[in-house]
Amino acid sequence: MDETGERKEGRGGDDDCTKDGSIDWLGRPSLKKKSGGWESGVLLLVNHGLSSLAFVGLEVNLVLFSTRVLKQTNADAANTFSRWMGSVQLFSLVGAFLSDSYWGRYMTCAVFQFVVILGLVMLSLITHFSLLTPHGCGKIGFLCDSHSLGELVMFYLSIYLIALGNGGNEAALAAFGADQFDEEDEEEKKSSVSFFSYFYVAVNLGSMFSETVLAYFQNLGHWVLGFWVSTGSALIAFVLFLSGTARYRHFKPSGRNPVSRFSQVIVASFKKTKLEVPSNGETLYEVRGNTSSANGGRRIFHTEDFKFLDRAAIVTPEDIMLSKNQLPNPWHLCTVTQVEEVKCLLRLIPIWLCTVFYSLVYVQMSSLFIEQGASMKTTIGTFRIPPASMSVFDIVSISTFIIFYHKFIVPCCIKITKSKPKIPSELQRMGIGLFMAAVAMVFASIIEQQRLKYANESGNGNELSSLSIFWQIPQYILIGASEAFMYVAQMQFFSEQTPDGLKSLGIALCMTSTSLGSYLCSFLLTAVMAITTKNGKPGWVPPNLNDGHLDRFFILTAALTVVNLVVYVLCAKRFKSILMEKRDADKEMEEGPQR
Repeated sequence: MDETGERKEGRGGDDDCTKDGSIDWLGRPSLKKKSGGWESGVLLLVNHGLSSLAFVGLEVNLVLFSTRVLKQTNADAANTFSRWMGSVQLFSLVGAFLSDSYWGRYMTCAVFQFVVILGLVMLSLITHFSLLTPHGCGKIGFLCDSHSLGELVMFYLSIYLIALGNGGNEAALAAFGADQFDEEDEEEKKSSVSFFSYFYVAVNLGSMFSETVLAYFQNLGHWVLGFWVSTGSALIAFVLFLSGTARYRHFKPSGRNPVSRFSQVIVASFKKTKLEVPSNGETLYEVRGNTSSANGGRRIFHTEDFKFLDRAAIVTPEDIMLSKNQLPNPWHLCTVTQVEEVKCLLRLIPIWLCTVFYSLVYVQMSSLFIEQGASMKTTIGTFRIPPASMSVFDIVSISTFIIFYHKFIVPCCIKITKSKPKIPSELQRMGIGLFMAAVAMVFASIIEQQRLKYANESGNGNELSSLSIFWQIPQYILIGASEAFMYVAQMQFFSEQTPDGLKSLGIALCMTSTSLGSYLCSFLLTAVMAITTKNGKPGWVPPNLNDGHLDRFFILTAALTVVNLVVYVLCAKRFKSILMEKRDADKEMEEGPQR
């Protein structure tokens, strides 16, 4: 048999390979039967579930750990959590950038999962040997001794390693899971859609274990046990991930830097500030054809807004001289498509800023809600309910409302508008999410007022309120419902509205909104405490919540969310006309070659 025959017999013919260009771990075309599919997909789902268990084991109780072990005030603990969660999301940008441009998704996942393990080992050791002194501290009512600067440095280094690893891994793992299914194969394409649903279920299952079992033991003061369980879970997840190395399907990283493409347009337009912008785009530079060789993506037609950026595509004699026998220098001359990519991102900024304010509400669920719950009645008989475990109601709410939306709301909308079937757009769903977030904060404020009332009736300001922690359920359910509408629609919207050449940057915008929301919450809390603690007053969020007015902070957040919703509606209405203009241009581009 000839050499070609031997290759086909050993590796299979073209029909046995994937059609989407994926390769195996040795760089050869992937074989359908020997790579990818649900065998790899399930392995990644289990990996993600265990990774989520490990991360959430720290996340749900970081506020309580900060107050009981590090002796921080409630406000300082909430700020510590907000800054830490904000860093997790920022590190997601690092993972997305390295994954798409240089390392590839497999290497990115492997490196950052190892970083998580390193951080958890450090946290477990420093807690066991240094932070829990004297022995038995960290339980309810038992504060630990003050800690040295070195011990605090090791603690913060460990939790920020965990933040780096989790953020970088999460950015790449979902996309790597989708890579295991051939988009050019109809059956595998359906499986790819199902994978994302199961991916979300895996996150919830892992989180639910941490928010119930681990949160219960850590609430009793068994911090070391909880951290070592998280470490073991992360280690098992890492081993399982590596075990599938030979079966995974891979894609080569693009090698393109989206930040550079954006910067090139800005720099090129500033270099030509003295040039007059042409009245239309016919004379501007573009690589002709349906695709742009400059970015490997679809061509985008010229639009009239942000005309000052059109200067980047004006061809000057200097550009002609510099580009003899080669492509023009993109820092001097950009294509219309590249300029329009930047315009697309600029149009998204108002919507993006509104989603940042939504995260101001979301982050409080894992900080101030827990502190509020810790000041309520958490016992049923002899059983003590961990305040962090109340977020289980958020998880259940998210899943329920997602199913409710797809199984009830969408069919009803189609039935009601049967002559012209129409379902809520991504922008409308995001608006619904903002409204529900505001309502959730109003509920939280009402519950806090009742908690203070019951605490004051006891006659001892240092006692826990007799109001049951289960009164927090409505605010957790409403936050979960708002997430179901906001975050799912947000991802879909930014994915659709970002051009091909800057997809990673567009998704990065979506992820960064949560990060900046966390920092915004920290800034707002710091500002409120600075104002409300003047003249010796305890402030709205003092160490003992019975002396403060957390209800007022919740109302302030609700008011800001309502203002943000009004601004969002105005921005969304403005965006519709731009969106329709873009769709008409896309349709014209598709029909053009057929004429």
